[in-house]
Amino acid sequence: MKKTFLAAAAALLSLVCMAENKPKVEVHGFIRNYFALDTREGVDLTEDFFTYLPYDHSYGDNGVDLNKTTSFRFAALTSRLWVEAKGYEFNGIKMGARIEGDFYSGVSNVTGTATLRLRQAFVTLSKDAWAFKIGQAWHPMAADMPDVFSLNTGAPFGPFSRTPQVDFNYKLGNGFSISADAIWQMQYCSNGPEGTSANYIKYGCTPELYLGVNYTSAKLLTRLGLDMLSIKPRRNNGSVKVSDRITTISPFFYLQYKEKDFSVKFKTIFAQAGEHVNLNGGYGVTSVNNDGSYTYTPTRNWSSWLSLSYGHKVQGVLFGGFVHNFGTAKALYDGDGDGLADAFYFSKNSFSNMNNMFRITPAVIWNLGKLALGLEYEVTAVQYGEYKTSGLVDASNGLVKDNLHWLANNRVQAMVKFTF
Repeated sequence: MKKTFLAAAAALLSLVCMAENKPKVEVHGFIRNYFALDTREGVDLTEDFFTYLPYDHSYGDNGVDLNKTTSFRFAALTSRLWVEAKGYEFNGIKMGARIEGDFYSGVSNVTGTATLRLRQAFVTLSKDAWAFKIGQAWHPMAADMPDVFSLNTGAPFGPFSRTPQVDFNYKLGNGFSISADAIWQMQYCSNGPEGTSANYIKYGCTPELYLGVNYTSAKLLTRLGLDMLSIKPRRNNGSVKVSDRITTISPFFYLQYKEKDFSVKFKTIFAQAGEHVNLNGGYGVTSVNNDGSYTYTPTRNWSSWLSLSYGHKVQGVLFGGFVHNFGTAKALYDGDGDGLADAFYFSKNSFSNMNNMFRITPAVIWNLGKLALGLEYEVTAVQYGEYKTSGLVDASNGLVKDNLHWLANNRVQAMVKFTF
């Protein structure tokens, strides 16, 4: 009898374990409505909900700044849907997958019908201390975000990019791990002679590489990393093949501390160029060589943000960000001797006469189960310089520093979000 009871108990336990480890596919998502009012025209992505920075002044015939215009909009086009596969295993290797999209594509400015676009699509493999993520996912320097509910998630004060990649993580023990990534470009790309394009990394035949060291404990998360990008801006000069190439290296640091309902997060990066991860940067030509090739120099950009959050049902958030443009590492090519650069490729979402920028964002979020209601104020201010000649920077340092002046956009934004 005792043996029968033990056998039955073992069989029941086996069935419970099988049920717990059974593979499953889950569908999740949220419906999100944004309501936004701005006091100034600017670079606003994702149909004006992704605030980037305000435009410089543009005076009309009567001396009025044409970019000082109030606008308002609301829509649900950032609603999202994702599918996750969990619990699969083969020879001790745990497997999973995620595919995610939202309804942003198909809208021109603020007009049109939103259609589904791909955000993330990756598979995960793990066993013991190692793990792989393969597919399209957040760039390793962009994955950790502040607590603001704004669609920009703190950009351009920190990297913002989802991109094809192979991510490897290995746990060293005592909370330490290392990360190594090979990254490609698709939606977020480098700038250059052809405009924004993935051709520069395609013909460079070298993936972007990231190497990082992480520490994780019950309350603390830190990441220290180095990112390297090597691209080929030109393949020929019109008639002869050339061997142009620029290689940039950007150090990065992230810190996060959580204690019950309190959270503090900090991220900083000193980026060479950085336009491919939506930072305010680029690069330019320093010399024209005898074989027709060019040599290049990157801009140097310091971008940082700090996020504070407290509360659960009622959550208060304060975000602050700062950007400084140090200009180029070397002097730029000035073929006609006018003191202005002949070839300079800057971020498509910014302007080369941007010297400094800051953002302050207080917000409050009411979490009512699956429903979240948010109210946020965001001020983004930019210090611009005045171009001597339209669009051309100082050849000595890649900056525009004459007649420095500050301009700001004030945004008031509300959010209604239901997660399922």
